[in-house]
Amino acid sequence: MSESKPVPAAAAVIRRLDHAEETAQERLMRKHVPAWVISGAVHVGVIALLILMFGSRGAEARLSEKIIATSVENEEEAPEVDLTNEDIGLDSNLEAALPEIDRIDQQTVDAAVTADNLGQPDVPEVDVAALAPPGLALNDASAPGVDGAAGDVMSGSGGGGGQTFASFPGRSGATKSKLLREGGGNEASERAVALGLAWLARQQKQDGGWTYDGSSKDERVAATGMALLPFLAAGETHQRGKRYQKTVASGLQFLLRNCPLSGNNAGRMSGNMYAHAIGALALCEAYGMTRDRGLLLAAGQAAINHIVRAQAANGSWGYSPGSAGDTSIVGWQLQALKAAILGKDIVVPAATMKKAVDFLNLAGAGSRKAMYGYADNAGAAPGTSLTAVGLLSRYYIDGWGPDNAGMAEGVTGLMKKAPVKTAAVPKMYFYYYATQVVHFFEGDEWRTWNEGPKGADGVRKGGMRDWLVGVQVKKDGPNLGSFDPDGDWIGRSCGRLGTTAMCLLTLEVYYRNLPLYKRASAGDGAIQILEGAK
Repeated sequence: MSESKPVPAAAAVIRRLDHAEETAQERLMRKHVPAWVISGAVHVGVIALLILMFGSRGAEARLSEKIIATSVENEEEAPEVDLTNEDIGLDSNLEAALPEIDRIDQQTVDAAVTADNLGQPDVPEVDVAALAPPGLALNDASAPGVDGAAGDVMSGSGGGGGQTFASFPGRSGATKSKLLREGGGNEASERAVALGLAWLARQQKQDGGWTYDGSSKDERVAATGMALLPFLAAGETHQRGKRYQKTVASGLQFLLRNCPLSGNNAGRMSGNMYAHAIGALALCEAYGMTRDRGLLLAAGQAAINHIVRAQAANGSWGYSPGSAGDTSIVGWQLQALKAAILGKDIVVPAATMKKAVDFLNLAGAGSRKAMYGYADNAGAAPGTSLTAVGLLSRYYIDGWGPDNAGMAEGVTGLMKKAPVKTAAVPKMYFYYYATQVVHFFEGDEWRTWNEGPKGADGVRKGGMRDWLVGVQVKKDGPNLGSFDPDGDWIGRSCGRLGTTAMCLLTLEVYYRNLPLYKRASAGDGAIQILEGAK
């Protein structure tokens, strides 16, 4: 016991004890906590600096766009949008243009649209609050006739059959993509729409409106309404949009400033009924898409009231209110009236629609009224522009679906002038109406019209879709995305602006309006009815 070995140095023992008593958690905290503290402080400082630099600017910009706050129904649920971003058009990236399509062959357009050449109007606020719809007696408003769901389909002499649908939900989201795929649109057609909308946005004037570059330069209401329609068809509104929210808002403000809500001219947007109907159509579609009662309902109702009052005794509309007119002018009025009906809240008297059917009966020729003349049935022939207008009018207000024998006979006539792809811009007055008619008719006729007839190899080529895509201006410069003026009425009167708008609407036919009727069978049911009736 007394001869035990000496104890090691105390200092060495103390160092080993200190190390053993320090836990793993204590070592981790001692090593890393200072770094975390420093990093957190730096990030907080950077965030605070960014808030000081940009926070107030974004707030001021949002407050300046008062039109966004006019919605009484969607104000709380609508997400904030930073309107200081330049409106550079629908995303060039096709994933934005075709959000639900899985395969995208080409992701960008040929040339980017610059932001500095887009006019962004700064327009004053329009006060339309608390204004009752003028022009109709109270008993008309309380018993609205062709209004809401009851007005979606009128029973007509032809009978259409099938189910009715609301029109506007097809313009966005998964429904739009589904209709685009099933209807025969593709990446190229949507890319053309994106380029065209960007060009239209660049043409907007500082007051929010547009101007035709053809002979009808003074018809600014018509030019503005026609320019707005392709944006609305693409799902862009003044409340929500990918790129064009401010463009649409400013355009609607221009129309609202030209639509008095009281007085002798209540609802009269132009002295020309052509122009008035196109402006009214844009207002009613915008209302149907947003249900913005505070901003659009009173003006939409006033504009429709003017159409109702302007109808002639024979059911037509002329260039001036109250005068007898022709099938062409009637077509635009009926498009506006149908858009109002689909919006559910705007009153359209049943008597107005019945009188319009009376005029169509007057202008229609043949046992099935499948051809249409100008002011009556004189000169009515298959496959003409007036016949296309008459058939679309029947579809909208007289129950003529794809199973109607008159519609089938009329489409047979239109197919004799099915698109044949050339280097020239199509005559859009005819093709705008005829494309809608054949689209709603469906079947092999629509595939041939849209994609072209089958060749020897079984591939379809040369249809309406590829024709329009092919003639669009794709060269860099001020006209990129537009269409040269056609050689017909639209080109002469409305110029490049009107031709471009009509071409875009035709390329948007797949989703612009949902079909009102479905075929009774999957086959060529309407053709079978036609053949059986002979």
